[in-house]
Amino acid sequence: MSELDLAGRVELLERMWLIRAFEEKVSELFARGQVVGLIHLGIGSEGSAVGVCSALRSDDYVFGNHRSHAHAIAKGADVDRLMAEIAGKASGYCKGKGGSMHIAAPEVGFVTATGVVGGNVALALGAALTSVTTQDNRVSVAFFGDGAGQSGSLHESLNLAALWKLPVVFVCENNGYAEFSPLSAHTVVERLTDYASVYSIPTVTVDGGDVMEVRRAAVSAVARARAGEGPMFIEVLTHRLRGHYEGDPAAYRELSEREEWTVRDPVARFRAELEGAGVAADTIAATEAAARSRIASAAESAVAAPGPDPEEATTDVYAV
Repeated sequence: MSELDLAGRVELLERMWLIRAFEEKVSELFARGQVVGLIHLGIGSEGSAVGVCSALRSDDYVFGNHRSHAHAIAKGADVDRLMAEIAGKASGYCKGKGGSMHIAAPEVGFVTATGVVGGNVALALGAALTSVTTQDNRVSVAFFGDGAGQSGSLHESLNLAALWKLPVVFVCENNGYAEFSPLSAHTVVERLTDYASVYSIPTVTVDGGDVMEVRRAAVSAVARARAGEGPMFIEVLTHRLRGHYEGDPAAYRELSEREEWTVRDPVARFRAELEGAGVAADTIAATEAAARSRIASAAESAVAAPGPDPEEATTDVYAV
């Protein structure tokens, strides 16, 4: 499953373009004031989302974090409903009440996203334990950033996942910054795979700019989990070409760093790779055009859609 034919790889590029177009359109709507609130874009990390999710079955579970538009789309979320949710409209996945950081597309296995740093990891363990109990052979994936590495819930989850050999894949998207702080400011651990190694969990560090390298690691991890061999930890060295949130001037980053990562852009790199493999330039250009057209339509519909009825404010709220 790890190696795809040329047509399969073109499909990966199509998905990456859909994510890139979506994120750029959200940025545009935010600048116009048509999207409000905290927005965390994943431009530059499409290789991670698509590489991992392409290794999953449609019924496998994915748990996202505060920067998870890409993860949801990569898992198959409907871009119309996703755009509407981010725009706070009633036609959104959560009726416009969840917004960017609280996406849920359960029909495609994207269970939830959360703004709580590291808060999704233990949820993924719960789903994995359910899979073991019901023997449904599903795998759970938790996406989190390097900033979550210092959360107690992550280490507790790593310990339990190893102890119970749960079918879960930990995907750490290490973009070098926890909000505005470089990795060196909040930990002495250079390779975040060390967090998992201490619990005897197999690990791998991959280049997030290479979607096929990410996919190969994910295929191996998912196969291991599905076979009942327990968890695996994938550290994806990735990047965000925007600030921590829309409006963040990112003054803490060097210009040279941005230039370096622009060269390592996963979409541009994969496009060049496919051209080198013989895919016609017109075919590749058409994938981008189709993605941008699809997202433009989703944005137009979202902007025109009505917001939730004020009476809906107290619905879908649960107390235990």
